[in-house]
Amino acid sequence: MEFQARLAKLLASKHARRNMARPDLIEECVKHKEAVISACGALATWNPADSTGRSPADTLIVRRPENEHTVDWTAANNLPVDQRTFDMMVNDAFRTLRGSKKLYVSERVVGADPAYALPVTTVANHALTQLFVDNMFRPVPRGITRSIFADKPFTILACPYDKFHPERYYNRLRHDHTLGTTSTMAIAVDFERRIAVVYGSAYCGSVKKSMFTVMNYLLPEAGILPLHCSANEGKKGDVALLLGLSGTGKTTLSADPARALLGDDEHGWSDAGVANFENGCYAKLIDLDPKKEPEIHHACFHKAPYKRHGVIIENAMIYPDGEFDLYDDRLTPNSRGSYPLKYLHNIKKSSRAGHPSVILFLTADANGVLPPLAKLTREQAMFWFIMGYTSKLAGTETGVTEPVSAFSRFFGAPFMPRMPDDYVQLLGRKLDEHPTQVYLINTGWSGGPYGVGKRMDITLTRAMVKAAIDGKLKKVRFRKDPVFKILVPSSCPGVKDAKVLWPRNTWKDKKAYDVRARKLARDFQAKWKKSFAGHGLDKAIADQCPGK
Repeated sequence: MEFQARLAKLLASKHARRNMARPDLIEECVKHKEAVISACGALATWNPADSTGRSPADTLIVRRPENEHTVDWTAANNLPVDQRTFDMMVNDAFRTLRGSKKLYVSERVVGADPAYALPVTTVANHALTQLFVDNMFRPVPRGITRSIFADKPFTILACPYDKFHPERYYNRLRHDHTLGTTSTMAIAVDFERRIAVVYGSAYCGSVKKSMFTVMNYLLPEAGILPLHCSANEGKKGDVALLLGLSGTGKTTLSADPARALLGDDEHGWSDAGVANFENGCYAKLIDLDPKKEPEIHHACFHKAPYKRHGVIIENAMIYPDGEFDLYDDRLTPNSRGSYPLKYLHNIKKSSRAGHPSVILFLTADANGVLPPLAKLTREQAMFWFIMGYTSKLAGTETGVTEPVSAFSRFFGAPFMPRMPDDYVQLLGRKLDEHPTQVYLINTGWSGGPYGVGKRMDITLTRAMVKAAIDGKLKKVRFRKDPVFKILVPSSCPGVKDAKVLWPRNTWKDKKAYDVRARKLARDFQAKWKKSFAGHGLDKAIADQCPGK
């Protein structure tokens, strides 16, 4: 039986509850003990140990002749699964859903711009999945029939707490060393048949990120650049995009009381401008400080009757009195809060705006060698976009350790399945068509590497971000960094001591700076050679690699 016929039969089941009202969904979560009511009214839930975060090793793409040359199968995150195995997953999902006492069905879209909003039907056997979808995916807009995807909807089959039989998938899925058997879960997407299966992963983000990956695959063919970024808009309509990996300050810096937030994570840049994909936010909660992040804290933990609240607090410590302890990471450091955008105070309701005047690439360089602010040329912007650099700390259990360079292409490697040139050429075209200036912002260390220097003062970083967004750097003189080639300003409005702008000046040991800078340049060269040298990318982009 064809997939759509099977789906229609399933949705016609007496157990299927379609597009439930939000208060009723919340009540279902509580009634069936999928979550408990916290003191503030938010719902608290905890996942099994294998579902406290994404499972990259179980995140799969169906490999077909149609996508043989559009998906970058050499990328570490693009793990293939064959068509036969995916058909088995679909059959198992249908079998499980048919046998479930309750079915929850929602019809939403991904994308605030009706011109390319993607209709998504989610079928799940847990109400909490649908409440998450209600928070994160958008209501079907008027004019959806004009969408380029109007007749190409996607379907998600979600069975978060069920598990595959390992014997059935022996030699089809990976061997899970923690189980000692074949893996029992999968988050798999078939771009051509427009089906996603989330089976065995109770992490709410599995649903969200599967659709982000889909959009990142589909949109470039339509000339729309998908971006893993936050976006906000000033009172004059000026738009800023902030791209950065975890720990770089993307959420903190995009939350500006003077600028309306479009969204904090996923956007598209089309010929009409920028539009958020989502209806809500999925914020990391570990160590969340209400003084530093008042908007996120209020959105998650404001007091309201539970049926009107609907925020999902996932995997955070909670005490018997219903109060959360966000500093306790014994279960996971990846506790999350899912809430609608409307719970924030300063948002743009349409989640749409014009073309960006400024793009900020955020990095937290723990080597302490990158300038806190630099201007990028067109080719440099394309290079740093490809590389998606930041650095991670290996740990401090036995004292200070060396920073580890981390590269995530396009600042979202796990969710960018296409060939790299598809994304980078789109960025280059957008920069040719619009007077958008790209800056690199280093929120990492100054005066030395981690353990010697200090983290950049957030007030200084905010001053630099403000200067960049407000266009106050247009009359400032820049000079080229001899190692990293990027353009460093001689001064910056709001920054009194210009010494901090040139990182070598902040190091007591200048020779140590030179050694560290050359080491980071070699990291860039090694990553470029390993991941991108054979992809036929423009030589003008490759020439921007540090140290070359």
